[in-house]
Amino acid sequence: MSDTSPLFVASDIHGHYDALVEALRGRGLVDADAAWTGGDTRLWILGDLFDRGEEGVAVVRLLRKLAGQAAAEGGLVDTLIGNHEVLLLGSKRFGDHVFVDADGQERHFLHWWVLNGGFEEELGDLTDDEVSWLESRRVVHVVGKTLLVHADTESYLAYGRSEETVNTAVRSVFAGGEPEEWWQLFRELTRRHEFMGDEGPARVRGMLRAFGGEELVHGHSTIPDTTELEPSQVTQARRYCDGLVLNVDGGVYQGGKCLVVRLN
Repeated sequence: MSDTSPLFVASDIHGHYDALVEALRGRGLVDADAAWTGGDTRLWILGDLFDRGEEGVAVVRLLRKLAGQAAAEGGLVDTLIGNHEVLLLGSKRFGDHVFVDADGQERHFLHWWVLNGGFEEELGDLTDDEVSWLESRRVVHVVGKTLLVHADTESYLAYGRSEETVNTAVRSVFAGGEPEEWWQLFRELTRRHEFMGDEGPARVRGMLRAFGGEELVHGHSTIPDTTELEPSQVTQARRYCDGLVLNVDGGVYQGGKCLVVRLN
């Protein structure tokens, strides 16, 4: 795999398997049978594979299949962890076990996961091997001059000041049995809109200084929700924050497109 091979990103699939396959096919990355045709291309999904659409498990299985096919051709397919993965995995691990969060509020994952668009049958469909695979994904990754994260927040810095430190810290949370720590991770990855407004550029530069890169790419907050565009009007990623940030979430669950964006 070369650092100069084509680099694509997508985000927030939210169980919309067909929309993802159609978008990948439109970029020439898969064929009519959803098999990899991207050669040495690198494809990163920026989290939120599940919820709001009913085929999150199918999305996971597609990405794992494509990862194997791409690797055989010198390419790469991988995903970051989003807040909906934390909710799903927390529901799988803790179910309706009641615990108290840092603010003294009673919580249980299963309740919040369903409120956020989860489908309980997917918990039963997800295998232990697929759970382990999801828990081993990164939350932060630098590719060349690009910092990839799920959410438009600086809260990643609460877990460390380097890519390795943050990813190791999150894996430690998943390895532990403390629902309070899982819940805090969910809360941190749910924060949003922190790169908009006057303070946005300084926050992004702080992220880039810590983790590396010259631009930050995220999903999580849909382009329709952060502009005056209707979902049907979104046809491309949105660059903002003095040009430092690219939002690639077209709002597929709102009726928008699944954007597969070429970065280099």
